[in-house]
Amino acid sequence: MPDKKYELKVLMLDAATGFYRMQRYRVGDFFGPVDMGIHLAFKHNALTIGAGLLAGSVFPGSNRLIFAGISPCWHGFYVSSMGGAALVFDNLGINILSLIGKAPQPSLLYLNRSHGEEIAVELVPVVPEKIWDQGRKGVYAVMEEAIRMFGERYEKDLRVLAAGPAARYTDFGAIASAPVKKGVLTPVDTWAGRGGFGSKLFQEHGLVGVIYGGTHIDEDFRDRSVADEWFEDKFNQRMAAKDMEATTKYRYDPKLETGGTFGANYATMGGDILAFNYRTIYWSQEARRDFHQRFIVNHYLKQFNEETIQTKQQRNCGEPCAAVCKKMHGIYKKDYEPYQSMGPLCGIFDQRAAEQLNHHADRLGFDAISVGGILAWLMDCMDDGLITPGDLGVDRMPKWETADFDVVEDSMHNAKLGMALLDQMSQPDGKIPLRFGARKFARRLAREKGTPVLDRFVYNAFARQGWVVPNQYWTPGAFAPMAITGKYYMHYGRNFLPPRELGRENARRMLKELMVDNMGICRFHRAWAETLIPDIVENLFGCGEAFLRSINLTASRITSRNASVFWEPKRARDMVSTFLKNKKEIDGDNHDELNQWIDRFEKDEYAAAYEFWYEMHKGIHEMLREFPS
Repeated sequence: MPDKKYELKVLMLDAATGFYRMQRYRVGDFFGPVDMGIHLAFKHNALTIGAGLLAGSVFPGSNRLIFAGISPCWHGFYVSSMGGAALVFDNLGINILSLIGKAPQPSLLYLNRSHGEEIAVELVPVVPEKIWDQGRKGVYAVMEEAIRMFGERYEKDLRVLAAGPAARYTDFGAIASAPVKKGVLTPVDTWAGRGGFGSKLFQEHGLVGVIYGGTHIDEDFRDRSVADEWFEDKFNQRMAAKDMEATTKYRYDPKLETGGTFGANYATMGGDILAFNYRTIYWSQEARRDFHQRFIVNHYLKQFNEETIQTKQQRNCGEPCAAVCKKMHGIYKKDYEPYQSMGPLCGIFDQRAAEQLNHHADRLGFDAISVGGILAWLMDCMDDGLITPGDLGVDRMPKWETADFDVVEDSMHNAKLGMALLDQMSQPDGKIPLRFGARKFARRLAREKGTPVLDRFVYNAFARQGWVVPNQYWTPGAFAPMAITGKYYMHYGRNFLPPRELGRENARRMLKELMVDNMGICRFHRAWAETLIPDIVENLFGCGEAFLRSINLTASRITSRNASVFWEPKRARDMVSTFLKNKKEIDGDNHDELNQWIDRFEKDEYAAAYEFWYEMHKGIHEMLREFPS
């Protein structure tokens, strides 16, 4: 074990008083912002914002900023992450910022550290509504205002974390940031979207934003020759070569002639397309494939390839990285899940329309996946007459008739409807009150309008009010009763696994994702990171085995509080049952247990769904114990 004593430096800040202190924890007892986050969440209800031990190092993708705490929307412990933002955070000379208490007035938090001086901390009161309504509006205006107020104080690059109106009026507001170059905010926004930590930052701590940076120099690992040796021992490749291979999908895949999550997923989706609030799961395979070819391949994806891929409009998130995964078109960043949930899921198949809706949601500071799921659900209910536009404060119906759908005009019509619905969610007197979450709002509508309203809303439920819209993949793993859902702490492959084994596979995936998150490494680099991280921790800090034990312990602590609730909406159950039927009828899978589950769903869908859900639950708990059997 190395002679040097390594410590995690945690800046503990009480926003209520402005008092702060530095707390140090031995590396070995804790390893990063996730295991430290769960400790502080249940001790102080803290919002933990931190970098991994490898931030600033030579390892690619090691500068992800990790957010952890009790989620306002999920109502359990949650982890969210933001690309590249830890590179500047590392210049503060700390590993983690822990926020407790609430500022007496909405404020901006200023953090700076000049060379060897003590860290500078200021809380400056602001008027959020005034900021949100100026310049580029919303979260972008917060970033610009923070730069205007404090930018000249920084010698090197700075970064701003920002919350928007969604953080004030809903429980799933996101935290936004973007790299700043020579004092100018770039359009390459990055997000800690899942879990509603923007709402936590604003509602529980009174902060509309955090600006940070500094010139403190840590002893970061920068020996590329040594790193190359470790990679060659594991993979017979140098680090750069292995990382290029690992990030092919996110950069450019010559086999698909596209790249990024948007390009790769839509190019390979075929009959798995999810559109019109998941109505496509009820279509025939031929209808889905035909629709995918005409509206996605020949238009939505074609636009993306011509405008972004062929012109090489790609950037990174703020750190040097071979993946250059930020696929741009002007000021618009194209990722699969936002442009899916606020794209085809809402009846939008044109880039111009999707850009308008996504940018409006981003400006307001919403978690894009969850808000897209809500929009699609409300449009679905309007289209079938379960609720009226007047119920939601809008003046138009969605255009969801596929027979004569105009891909440009009808997409823009639906996007404008979506923007009007977003406005109703993000103002004090709006007709869509989401301060206590979309699940509670859905229950209210169901009581007023009838049960089918709730059945159309696809979400995972936790405890009494917790909710999150699942990731945009048609697979049972996305609906598994994990203690954290809506992230990739689950198996999202398209193969059939018996539910008990699927639960175990979800658990295995969670352990690997926790390892990557606690080290602050981007999951786009997971092809090497999941294998090599324990060796890196052993070589640098002398406690690789303790690190693996801590991951098991952290997973067990999270899972011990698992209050997942059986699928409430019928459409969530239908997502699973139709998946199973497709595996047999389309993919030709004749697994005995698959046939048995299909028969059970046909005889009694509700009872079969409950048994399937609970078998996954058993598999999860079998694996995620501190000492698994």
